Amino acid sequence: MLLAGKTKDEYLVPPMTALPRPLFVRAFAIPGNGTVSAHSHAWAQFMYATAGVLEVSTPHGHHLLPPHYAMLIPPHVAHTVVTRECVAFHSLYLDDSLTGADLASECTLLCMTPLLRELVLATSELPVHYDPHGPDGALVCLLADRIRRLRPAPLVVPMPTDPRLLKLARALHANPGDPRSLDEWGRYVGATRRTLSRVFRSDTGLSFTEWRQAVRLLAALPLLERGEAVSSVAASLGYESTSAFITLFHSRFGVTPRAFAMRGVNGFEHVQ
Repeated sequence: MLLAGKTKDEYLVPPMTALPRPLFVRAFAIPGNGTVSAHSHAWAQFMYATAGVLEVSTPHGHHLLPPHYAMLIPPHVAHTVVTRECVAFHSLYLDDSLTGADLASECTLLCMTPLLRELVLATSELPVHYDPHGPDGALVCLLADRIRRLRPAPLVVPMPTDPRLLKLARALHANPGDPRSLDEWGRYVGATRRTLSRVFRSDTGLSFTEWRQAVRLLAALPLLERGEAVSSVAASLGYESTSAFITLFHSRFGVTPRAFAMRGVNGFEHVQ
């Protein structure tokens, strides 16, 4: 379903020499197996999906971007977006007056908060030529302030670029609890265990085991928020024991799965 700001037959931003206001918003659905080809903007971009998971490629890496995370992309940095499922996509373009002079030169993965999520949703109805001195302008100022306060994500999942590893990675993203060994994955993608192990490390900076753990931990977040039992989440994601899952979760996020679940959508706001 089209939300706002999508040009006919294209996802790319219409040509502009300047933003009509300090914040320009585009929000639309990208279908599964969709691709937004490599492009860049003259302005910073705050990228977020309120539903679905994005694969975002930039010169600085190839990462999974689940609904708990957002990405801040500096001006003129090329990026590509791929979806494996339908995604509710939000792009917020911000000029220098909103981002400040200390904007990082590399793309940054950030933890979303419930407040900022609601602010992003509210901008979907923001007029292109909103009144910067009225209520809409106040909304924009609050949103920009909240973006500047976001903390870096505690856990990132670098996606591989090697076609064999990417096939494996997408299969595990679709089913994080898949128990297949690296030998079995090798037969699935047409490579030896030794080759996969070597290329995984060189392509992502992680071992296969470390990468799979990261995928499973990110997959656990929406399950815990929905109120599923910690033991059920651990079992569905392929952990040998609930205690192993709890230990790993706490080591990465600074809270236990139960504490995160009790906080619901506020979980990340309190992670130290």
